[in-house]
This record gives sequence, structure tokens and C-alpha cells, in this order.
Amino acid sequence: MKKRIDVISNEESYNNLSSFTVIEELNKTVRVYRDVIRLDIKRSDVQSRLIALLELLKRHSCKQLGVSYMCKNTIADKLEVSYKTVQRLMKKLEVLGMICQVPMKRKKDMMQTANAIIIQPVNDEMTGKTPVKMTKKCPAIKTTTSFLKQNIKNNKRKAVAQFSHVDNSLAKSLNQANFVAHWVAGVFSNLVGSFYEKAETIQEFWKVIKQCNRVVDYSTNKRAFTRGQEIEIGTKAFKQFAMKVKSRVKMHKGKFAYFNGIVNKLMNNLYFDAEFMDAKNPTL
Repeated sequence: MKKRIDVISNEESYNNLSSFTVIEELNKTVRVYRDVIRLDIKRSDVQSRLIALLELLKRHSCKQLGVSYMCKNTIADKLEVSYKTVQRLMKKLEVLGMICQVPMKRKKDMMQTANAIIIQPVNDEMTGKTPVKMTKKCPAIKTTTSFLKQNIKNNKRKAVAQFSHVDNSLAKSLNQANFVAHWVAGVFSNLVGSFYEKAETIQEFWKVIKQCNRVVDYSTNKRAFTRGQEIEIGTKAFKQFAMKVKSRVKMHKGKFAYFNGIVNKLMNNLYFDAEFMDAKNPTL
């Protein structure tokens, strides 16, 4: 039997369902949930899909903080997975306590519409902290020499086990680290990092800009544009690229080839723009 739907889909309802007051809290919560997913979920493919879904929900939860209302078909198209897969991923996030779904109905005809998906604030259980237990004092127990030697051996074994555990966890953390190379401009890295999580992808976008900036004087190895101009052109080009992705433009040769076309066109136009080329700190 279907449950009755009481919440009407409108802006007031979404504002009431909002679970955060500032966007920094939302970002911190999503970062904690990503770490929890990496620790709790063993399968790498499920890990990546859950994190991708969480990031997608975060990006569409900025108007009413923590609340998004995309339908599952739209989510499936954006993640390039099936509708059933989206259902399973949403169910998994609900079981982990990271999101909850609220059924909504349209005001026009009172028929069911897309659920409101709410990102839940972090609980104390997620942080891994355990409450301190109070212990009762007990009377001193007389110890013998053999008893003390055994305690020393046990303590050494525990210490070795603890250090090995720390080394293993450190190695695991380094393996999971996702650092962007130092030669990628920080401004560009932060912009692209809002849309793509992998460092290799961010670096590949920056390589496209460096390749398009051709050498104009081989005797001095001088390129057409300076470092500052590269950053300005790259930022402008990626914003155009992001708008094309949102418009669902088909990129037959892949995203990097499409981005290469945008950068080339911008550089060809701006190379003959005297005002841009003469400016010390160009702005597009």
C-alpha cells in the first residue's frame, strides 16, 4: 500500500528541509562521508560511484543547502549509469546514514514528483570517536618477578603491533592521496577540481593549455602567451567548456579534444588583441 505524500514541492518546503546554514558545513560533511565510504566499502567500483553520486548531490544542493531535487533519470544520465543502479546507490547512502529522501507532490495536480534528497549532517558516530569509560579503582595486587617479566613481553608485543598498524595505515593513506602536480596553476586547479576529482584529469586539462601555447621565437624559446595569460585563457576556456557540458553537447572525440578546440579558438583571437597582449595582468 502506498504511503500518503504530504509535502508539496515548492521553494518554501525545500528551505524548511535544508539541513545546513553555511556551505562550508556542507563541504566538510561531504569530505567526511567520502572518507567513510573509502573505509567501509571494499569494492572500488562501488566506492567511485557512491562518491560521484555524493558529489553530484552536493553540487545541486547549493540553493537550498543540503537539499537537491533531481529525478533519478537525470542523475542516471549525468553519472552515465542505469536507473536501477541509481536506486541501489541511493539506498546504500541511506543505509550509511548520509542522505534521506522525502516524497514530494506537485502543487498543480497533486501528483507525485521527484523526491527531495537531503544530505544529513555528520553524526558523532561518523568521526570514529568512542566515549570514555569510567573505571573503578581496585586494590593493589602483589606481583612476582615472573609476573613482571610476562607483562614486559606482552607490552613489547602490543607496541610492535601498534607501530605496524600505524605504518600500514600511513602507507594506505599515501596510496589513496590525490595530489595535483606542482606545475599546474593553483587557480586553474581549484576551478577544475570543483568538477573533476582525479588529479590526472586536472593535469590533462592544463597540458592542453600548455600545448596550445606555441613557441613563437625558437632562439629564446619564447611562447605566444605568458604564464599569467595562460591562466586567464585557461580559466575562460574551462568556464565555456563547463557550460557546454551542462548543455549536454556531444563531444565525439572526447572532452580533452573538445577543450583543445575551445583553447585554440581563444588563443587565436586574443593573440591579435593588442589590449590583451600589452596588459600585465590581463582580465577576460
